[in-house]
Amino acid sequence: MPRPVLATIDARAMAANLDTVSRLARATLPGVSVWAVIKARGYGHGIQAAIEGFAQADGLALLDFDEAVQCRELGWRKPILLLEGFFEPADLALVQAHDLGIVIHDSGQLDILESMHLERPVDAWVKLNTGMHRLGFQPEEYRHQYARALALQARGQLGQVGRMTHFARADDDPATTRAQLACFRTVTAGLPGPVSVCNSAATLTAGLSRTLGEGPQVVRPGVCLYGASPFSSKSAASLGLQPAMTLSSVLISAHSLQAGEGIGYGHVYRAPHGMRVGIVACGYADGYPRHAPTGTPVQVAGVRTRVVGRISMDMLAVDLDPIPQAGPGAPVVLWGAGGPSVDEVAAASATIGYELLVALAPRVPRRVVSVAGTG
Repeated sequence: MPRPVLATIDARAMAANLDTVSRLARATLPGVSVWAVIKARGYGHGIQAAIEGFAQADGLALLDFDEAVQCRELGWRKPILLLEGFFEPADLALVQAHDLGIVIHDSGQLDILESMHLERPVDAWVKLNTGMHRLGFQPEEYRHQYARALALQARGQLGQVGRMTHFARADDDPATTRAQLACFRTVTAGLPGPVSVCNSAATLTAGLSRTLGEGPQVVRPGVCLYGASPFSSKSAASLGLQPAMTLSSVLISAHSLQAGEGIGYGHVYRAPHGMRVGIVACGYADGYPRHAPTGTPVQVAGVRTRVVGRISMDMLAVDLDPIPQAGPGAPVVLWGAGGPSVDEVAAASATIGYELLVALAPRVPRRVVSVAGTG
């Protein structure tokens, strides 16, 4: 019998989340295109599940060439955008062969494109740094670099050319986001091509898409499509989102502690009184955060309780006082449907849900529940 730890990936929830987010976006901007971000193996959910769950998306956005090729092999025929673009001239053969779009964020990329002859035009998005200070051209150079891209378009090297940026604080600081938007609109005013600026937080902010700029609009939500919230102050459930990943296991042991006895490495938790603890077959080698402290929520036999002590590589301990009947074999939900949200576990661990989702270890078996309802 294999270890009982399991990640259930629900493509139905992914499809429902896409529908919820798309309806929200289109309520303020009719006709907006919604491109699902599926980087990092679909935020840990798997490329195949993402292709099925986001079948109704208008496009996909990711980073890795291998994952982009996998999307094509799985039958995806709509646009795919490489969010970091290409890295060397040889990459462009793969870009053309699989009809991939690229982000242009550095003049060296334009130098390469100007020095080559492409067999077919490549769609491109020219990125503006409006304050994220990660990728993108500076405001004072952007229009010159965009003109270079348009010249490449006229030569047949590039296909569609669009404008894009990325928000640094759409989740917590409207003033910063407004300043970035103002910069984007000022710098790109009058330039042709579509516009793409919204991440999860911006897409879910009512009315924001009305101020994105001129031209066809594209939003590119990410973590919200997987049922996690981009906001620290709003739960995914309050946004109408469903968890797409459920990490579950069972108790493999249960025993009693006397008052003052410690449990686990370092005895960082000592029983304040006589109590029962259960041992769960899941640890940091499975992707559960080692730094999750005592008090991190967990569900055992349908009852919410807490983690106690230090997380081990393969196991963790939970407080069984709220579930006196629980023993070996009792079901455990670490996060997801029927248990705490991934955002709750992340908040208790001083991190974000994104990190927990993408950190799910390869050794954890995955069961995909398809849109048709079969696993």
